[in-house]
Amino acid sequence: MPVNRLFTLLALAVSASLPAAASAGDGPIQDNSFLVEEAYNQEPGVIQHISTFNRSLETGAWGYSFTEEWPVRGQTHQASVTFNFSDLRAGPGTRGVGDVLLNYRWQAVGSGETPVAFAPRLSAVLPTGDGRRGLGNGGAGGEVNLPLSVVLSDRFVSHVNLGGRFVPSAQTALGHGNLASFTVGQSLIWLAHHNLNFLVEAVYSSTDIAARDGNLRTESLTVNPGLRAALDIGGLQIVPGFSVPIGVGPSRGDNGLFFYLSFEHPFRLAGPTAPEPAANSRT
Repeated sequence: MPVNRLFTLLALAVSASLPAAASAGDGPIQDNSFLVEEAYNQEPGVIQHISTFNRSLETGAWGYSFTEEWPVRGQTHQASVTFNFSDLRAGPGTRGVGDVLLNYRWQAVGSGETPVAFAPRLSAVLPTGDGRRGLGNGGAGGEVNLPLSVVLSDRFVSHVNLGGRFVPSAQTALGHGNLASFTVGQSLIWLAHHNLNFLVEAVYSSTDIAARDGNLRTESLTVNPGLRAALDIGGLQIVPGFSVPIGVGPSRGDNGLFFYLSFEHPFRLAGPTAPEPAANSRT
């Protein structure tokens, strides 16, 4: 079945399974994208478990990531950890764990309840993956991302990302040297229903490796249409999502499938719960 037909059938099925639209008084849900990071920290007392899975339609290569997000003494500070595992389908030894990210994010401006939010993130990149097999950067480094979220109207929200990574003395399948990457992303989310969002993202990234025998550069550009639904069960919110990453420009022909699943719920050890966490939750 063609990807576009599959995507259309899934969207219709999800829409048909949802109840009538929420009243205007409920307000829009400010939510995150898939490849683009939102600027909303976790509410006090609420933690989130996020799984993503992506697969290339051309090569069959796939990757899985798991992120655990915790508020730290309120919503201003958030700690999280990201684990990666992938199979590059490029020969023996190209399946295994990737690098681990230890993340800190500061809610500098706004929150999920304000028209504008800004939450810069700083991450430590731990070289747990074998860079020479393409499973990581082969060295310790740092990453920064500057996500900005803006409510455009009652039905539309946008997220903008600007970030980069630096790994000195990286050892990758492309070469050895100082690695510097730059990423910019933009998403537009249509709040079609209280529990259903449609989105489209565009993400560009470039990576440079200053090797002894010259500089190496790779580029990618992806457009990612998708949808996300939410199911509230008491204080638990379950959010499945699906998208179709499409490579354009330098990534032309590199298309895939992307799946998202998150669980968000109150947890006593994460501190006092904010009022009405389920009604204002953002996954």
